[in-house]
Amino acid sequence: MVPPVQVSPLIKLRRYSALFLGVAYGAKRHSYLKPRAEEERRLAAAEKQKQDELKRIARERAEAEDDSILK
Repeated sequence: MVPPVQVSPLIKLRRYSALFLGVAYGAKRHSYLKPRAEEERRLAAAEKQKQDELKRIARERAEAEDDSILK
């Protein structure tokens, strides 16, 4: 096994700086995208509710036509 190599402090500084900047960018990006995703989910839920209501009405109409006395 090869003994560990001494890494330059400048290289360590650059690596940790890049790590910190990446974490900071990710946190900023997450806080930017989170409200947009919540809005999209809310709109999708409202659209699904409308579609479910339309399906329910169509199903009730179909059942009412089946129960008609004019068969």
